[in-house]
Amino acid sequence: MKHIIEGKPKPAPPQVKTVVVDEDSDGQRLDNYLLRHLKGVPKTHVYRIIRSGEVRVNKGRASADTRVVAGDVVRLPPVRVSARAADKAQAMQAESARAAPAREFAVLHEDEVMLAIDKPAGVAVHGGSGVSFGVIEQLRMARPEAKFLELVHRLDRETSGVLLVAKRRSALKHLQDQFRERETGKTYLAMVRGHWPTSRRVLDQPLVKYLLPDGERRVRITGKDDPDGMRSVTLVKVRALGAVPLLTRSGTDALACSLLEVTIKTGRTHQIRVHLASAGHPIVGDDKYGDFELNKTLARSDRGPALKRMFLHAWRLQFCHPGSGQAMELMADLPLELLEFTNHVITPSA
Repeated sequence: MKHIIEGKPKPAPPQVKTVVVDEDSDGQRLDNYLLRHLKGVPKTHVYRIIRSGEVRVNKGRASADTRVVAGDVVRLPPVRVSARAADKAQAMQAESARAAPAREFAVLHEDEVMLAIDKPAGVAVHGGSGVSFGVIEQLRMARPEAKFLELVHRLDRETSGVLLVAKRRSALKHLQDQFRERETGKTYLAMVRGHWPTSRRVLDQPLVKYLLPDGERRVRITGKDDPDGMRSVTLVKVRALGAVPLLTRSGTDALACSLLEVTIKTGRTHQIRVHLASAGHPIVGDDKYGDFELNKTLARSDRGPALKRMFLHAWRLQFCHPGSGQAMELMADLPLELLEFTNHVITPSA
């Protein structure tokens, strides 16, 4: 029989929970990570449960300054949040669920434990940070019979390509373990300004996150002695060279460009975008780290196909199947708008 308090059911006691660190939180201090996830819990209490060892990272004790890694499993002890904070969180979740329209995406692979889709550009992978809903909410609405659908990893909103979704908790853990241990192969196709030197193949520069005055997140290169820097390794291979025809006051000009295969050994936020831009070769169409004047020119180009998005595509993903252990390689072809732009700027002989 339910206990009634002022006409409302008595809330269930708090339970132990586990959360998996996503790539967006990779490198964050444990205390800051918890403060974001335990909204409504006093800061003093968050630090107390860390000191007491009630918070565990991958089943081990951790300190407040421990930096979590994408794929880490964090144990959260039972904590009570204020009724106001709990009500607000429930309302936001309900609103997100109502707002998300059902949508299926192009399927690259599907079986009983996992799903791989070709995510289009312009769609966030999940709701939050001013976005009402994303891929995962839309998939859940489209598949109401699915008991479990969770993102394995993330892609930036403007990045298209291979995205994995787990259909079982065991598959989620197995796949995220592979991402955490750097056992996956993640290769992107990127078009950058200028001709990339074929001899430059490895970018090994630490990254650090910071906030703009308006609170928007950014990432930059930092020194190897920076305690907040996160080691970031990017491998670059030139796939083809070409030139973008531009209409100038003096006539038609050509801007050199390169189509690159970019493999990341670490999955830091905006890693590819910042590494390439810092090397003097920003991704065309990048609205955060790119050449903004060039982006405007390409978006209204009258010399060929216009480019109205960032040219970054998650092209190939290599991993082991979470059920069979079989090696898998999934590939997503360039979407039409990027393919047309590529055919326009890359010469056949390049």
